[in-house]
Amino acid sequence: GVVFMRPTNKEYSKTVKKKSPPSPKLKDMLWAFCVGGFICVIGQLLNELYTSVCGLNEEIVKMLVPTSLIFLSALLTGLKLFDKIAKHAGAGTLVPITGFANAVVSPAIEFKSEGWVLGLGAKMFVIAGPVIVYGTLASVVYGLIYWIIKM
Repeated sequence: GVVFMRPTNKEYSKTVKKKSPPSPKLKDMLWAFCVGGFICVIGQLLNELYTSVCGLNEEIVKMLVPTSLIFLSALLTGLKLFDKIAKHAGAGTLVPITGFANAVVSPAIEFKSEGWVLGLGAKMFVIAGPVIVYGTLASVVYGLIYWIIKM
């Protein structure tokens, strides 16, 4: 029989590096910066719309802007447009609140066919769950450090 040998991690990495095309890092970073900045511009435009046009107070606007961005990214995810944008924008869509909304909605759509409880309900936070857990843990640790420093 034929014996197949497994490559070492070093050999495998070398092969992958040789076969993979180099990524245009500067272009990718610039594009992510522009898209992330554009998302912030949309947020600022929503802020101005809610404040100036709708005449809402600052406290309500602070809740409406992120809620609107979350809704828009969830809508774009549902329409299968968010992934097309993210494919080219990279971290530009991943880092802001829009990426978090996409991380919740995508698995929900994917697993909806498995039912409301075991599909949608159980799988909705597969991607976003660790972010929530470690984000909460980090905020507690930072809060404790701040509290200790202030004592």
